[in-house]
Order: sequence, then structure tokens, then C-alpha cells
Amino acid sequence: MSGEPPPASGPPPGSGRPSPTGDLGRAAFDAARQAARRRGAGSTSAGSRRRPTSDAAQKGGYSAAGPDERDPRHVRDLVRGLITDRGWNSTVTAASVVSRWEALVGTEIASRCRPESLEDGELVLAAESTAWATQLRMLAPKLVGRIAAELGAGVVTRIRVHGPVTPTWRKGPLRIVGRGPRDTYG
Repeated sequence: MSGEPPPASGPPPGSGRPSPTGDLGRAAFDAARQAARRRGAGSTSAGSRRRPTSDAAQKGGYSAAGPDERDPRHVRDLVRGLITDRGWNSTVTAASVVSRWEALVGTEIASRCRPESLEDGELVLAAESTAWATQLRMLAPKLVGRIAAELGAGVVTRIRVHGPVTPTWRKGPLRIVGRGPRDTYG
């Protein structure tokens, strides 16, 4: 017996069909390589790979090193971009004053008053009593400075404080001048 391998009884290698005694994996690999050549992808060695052009990168190829518009981004950055694009900066700032009220002014003040509105830099506060309304009027410049330090200058430029609001007996657009329903109590 000579040292030569026995002749293959199947089709020649690379024909796309596996030989009965040959390796099925090798045949599948050869078929995939031929299909790639027909598509134009070609087979290149690892050392001779070329980067795709920018057109190829835009069509789904890989990008070069460095940031790309397809890279994942923080949700925080996406929301900031949306807020800026839509022009919601003032609305979001006003909402942050209301939502962070206790952190901005402290627990004691936050428990005694609440913000009602913020329009054109004027913050309207409702105090729980007239004494606290007076106290908050005196603290207004310090509160404006504290809010400016946290959220930026110009967010709140002036604070207007009013005391507790008493219930009204008015029900509807018409009103009769006089004592009203209190004169029927006895």
C-alpha cells in the first residue's frame, strides 16, 4: 500500500455539493464563500480588510473609531435635546421650581407655603397664614438668590406672596350688593 490517499468518489471539492465521504461543514463553508463572491463581498484576509466608505457606513457597515450618530445615547441627553427643540425650556424650569420646592427653600419654609405659579420670572406663593406671608415677604430677596444659585439667574426675579384665601359665598357670575347669606343666620 502506498502512502497516497484513496481517490475521492464524489464530486470535486468546491462544487457546492458535499461528498459522501467528505466534510459537510467544509462544503457549507465553500458554498457560502461562493455566494459571497457572487454578491461582490469577496473574501479577504484579516490583514487586508479595508474600511468601508462613508456611503457603506451609512448603509449599515461599521463606523470608524469615535462617536457616531448611531451610537447609544443617554436618555437625559435625548430629553434635553427634545426640550430645546420644542422651546419648552421655560416650562420645564417652572416645573422644576415647583417639583424641587422643598430642596430649594428648605423644609420649614416649604411646609408653610406653596408655589402657585411662575410666569415671566414672577413666583406667586400662597402662605398658610398672614404671619407667614409677612415673613416670606421679608425673606423674598434671599429666596430669589437661593433659587438663582440652584437653577440659574433669571428663573425667578420677583416673589409675590399672599396670605390664606378665605372661602367665598359667590356662586356664579351675578352678584347682589349687600350682606348676602349671612343676614339669614338669625
